[in-house]
Amino acid sequence: MAAPEEQELSQAQTEKLLQFQDLTGLESMDQCRRTLEQHNWNIEAAVQDRLNEQEGVPSVFNPPPSRPLQGLLGWSYYLIMLPFRFTYYTLLDIFRFALRFIRPDPRGRVTDPVGDVVTFIRNFEEKYGQSHPVFYQGTYSQALNDAKRELRYLLVYLHGEDHQDTDEFCRSTLCTEEVITFLNTRMLFWACSTSKPEGYRVSQALRENTYPFLAMIMLKDRKMTVVGRLEGLIQPEELINQLNFIMEANQTYLTSERLEREERNQTQVLRQQQDEAYLASLRADQEKERKKREEQEQRRQEEEKVRQSALAEERRRRTLEEEKERKSECLPPEPLADDPESVKIVFKLPNDTRVERRFLFGQSLTVIHDFLFSLKETPEKFQIVTNFPRRVLPCLPTEEQPNPPTLKEAGLSRSEVLFVQDLTDD
Repeated sequence: MAAPEEQELSQAQTEKLLQFQDLTGLESMDQCRRTLEQHNWNIEAAVQDRLNEQEGVPSVFNPPPSRPLQGLLGWSYYLIMLPFRFTYYTLLDIFRFALRFIRPDPRGRVTDPVGDVVTFIRNFEEKYGQSHPVFYQGTYSQALNDAKRELRYLLVYLHGEDHQDTDEFCRSTLCTEEVITFLNTRMLFWACSTSKPEGYRVSQALRENTYPFLAMIMLKDRKMTVVGRLEGLIQPEELINQLNFIMEANQTYLTSERLEREERNQTQVLRQQQDEAYLASLRADQEKERKKREEQEQRRQEEEKVRQSALAEERRRRTLEEEKERKSECLPPEPLADDPESVKIVFKLPNDTRVERRFLFGQSLTVIHDFLFSLKETPEKFQIVTNFPRRVLPCLPTEEQPNPPTLKEAGLSRSEVLFVQDLTDD
């Protein structure tokens, strides 16, 4: 008995074959074709049967048992045709790969996701009216992030425009008052048409089987998870019951997430308060340390100032002593008492001590000043004053009188008493 020959696939069958492989993820093109042939190329029935098989549900297709002879002939035919089948499906895979580049699905490129959602909402209102649940006006990712941040349920509705049950679902279920009230008060509601790139992208992620399609998503185990899927036409009361059931079944997870988040927030607030207290203490310590350093620096500067002042005073004192010694060494010798040109002068110092010395009439008053300057008891700055009439002797040179007068020119007699006045404070 000859086995039937391989039949060449039509373009429609090839497209269904590629679509079935995309939806099921099967790598074997031969297996994809056999499954479609078993379901008379009904792609929805084939996909559903494949999903049931993955979930452990018995296949709806039970092929009749073959007789031993037919099985032997079938295996013989399979082995003979294996090289040809391998070549055929290899070429088919290459064709499929090339087809994706030649005719890419225009919905695969999402360029304006928000625009896709807004356009869907506008078209929905034009067709079904303004009375509908509040649509989330943002991208699917934004809706997920908001639901995660607010710890709310997110209900996703994928709108299949060409499906036979879409209009009835929208008019008789989605836009009814009880469904609108339920959705608006219990969850976020995001929707988009699968004919739009943003809706198609979400459709590829959620892998719906038929329309109308609803998916309930929530934060579970710290990730956004689909916890419920509703597919096909459903009445308002049943929709609410199904959603309530899903929410009640997962409420403990949401409550746990809220408690855990509250605990994290409290821990974060406590840590922030501790950090602020630590920073305040650190700033106080730093301020104390800064003041301490400033005080130490001030004391150091004052001590340095005192030290420098003492050094300056010591240098001044030494310089003064050296100057006194030099003046003393430069003084002319004291004349004899019987020298007719000698002048006896008694000096009264500021400390009430008396000093006596003889000078010559022809000597300059500068000699008198140098003599007094060389004495240890004499202040650093002083002037010499006569008693009566009181006058200050011009002992030092000035611009008006660069050469001080002699004792005789100053009008001194052979015996004088002169007073030394301290000018140091002046």
